[in-house]
Amino acid sequence: MKPILYFVVPCYNEQEVLPVSCRLFTDKLSSLIASGVISDKSRVLFVDDGSRDNTCALIKEFAEKNGLVCALKLSRNRGHQNALLAGLMAAKDRCDIAISLDCDGQDDINAADEMIKQYLDGCDIVYGVRKNRKTDSAFKRGSAQLFYKLLNAMGAETVYNHADYRLLSKRALAALGEYKEVNLYLRGMTSLVGFKSTCVYYDRTERLAGESKYTFGKMISLALDGITSFTVKPIRIITAVGFVIAIISFIGIIWSVVARLAGDTVSGWASTVAIICFLGGIQILSIGVIGEYIGKIYLETKHRPRYTVEQEINMQ
Repeated sequence: MKPILYFVVPCYNEQEVLPVSCRLFTDKLSSLIASGVISDKSRVLFVDDGSRDNTCALIKEFAEKNGLVCALKLSRNRGHQNALLAGLMAAKDRCDIAISLDCDGQDDINAADEMIKQYLDGCDIVYGVRKNRKTDSAFKRGSAQLFYKLLNAMGAETVYNHADYRLLSKRALAALGEYKEVNLYLRGMTSLVGFKSTCVYYDRTERLAGESKYTFGKMISLALDGITSFTVKPIRIITAVGFVIAIISFIGIIWSVVARLAGDTVSGWASTVAIICFLGGIQILSIGVIGEYIGKIYLETKHRPRYTVEQEINMQ
C-alpha cells in the first residue's frame, strides 16, 4: 500500500515567497504521486502562524485551485515551533509520513525522495542535514556552529546542521504527540522519541523570495529553549563555580587572618572592590540562570494550549 505523505509547512508573513514555493511543493507532490511512490491522498499542509500580510488569503486561493493544498490558520502568532507542531499533530491522523520544511524554499525539496526511500527501508525518523553553510554569512555560520557545540556540551542530543527539515513516520508522530511541554524545541524532542533514524544530506540554497523572519532575537530564544528544555547542566555549572569560589574565599580568609596576626596588613580598597564586583556578577548571573528555569516551570504548570486553530482549510 502506498504511503500517504503530508508536507507540513509553517508560514509567517510569507506572501512574497509563497506563490513560488507552493508551486514547488505541489509539483514535487504531483511527481511523487505520478511515479507511484506515494498515495494520491497526499497533501501539502500550510500552517498560517497568525500572519499579518496576505499569506492566509494566498493559501486559501491555492487551496481552492489545487486539491493537493490544505491549511490550518492559527488564531494568533505562536512562533515557528508551535506552528510546526500544530501542522504535525493535524497530519498525524491523516498520513503515514510527514515531512516538515520551511516555506522559503531553501531546503532541497528533491531530498524528499531519499527520505521516503529511507522510510520504506525501515526508518521512522529521517533528518535532513545540510552539507555545508556556504550560503550563510560568516556571523551566522560561526554562531550556528557555536550553538550546536554548546548544546552538545550541555548534554542536549542534537544532529549537527539539522534544522526542521525531517521525515516522521505515523508512529513517530504519535510518540511526539505524547510530549506535552509548552517550551518547544522540536529538534531535541524528535531525538528523544527514539525509533530507527538516519540522515539525508543536501545542499541548502538562498531564499526563493522575500526576507527571513527568523531574527537574531528569535535565534537566541530558540537556543535558550534548546538548552533549558533538555538539560540542567547550567545549574550544575553554577554549583561547581560556587564550590570553587567558596574554596578560594576560604583560602582568602585564612590568608587575611595570618596576615593580621603577623601585622602585615595594608589598605586594599582596589582588591576589595574587585572581589565584590566579581562575586556580585557571579551571583546575578546565577540568579538569572535559575530564574530562566523557574520561569519555564511556571509556564509549564499553567497547562495552557500551545496553539489554537482558528480555521481548517480544505482538510479532509
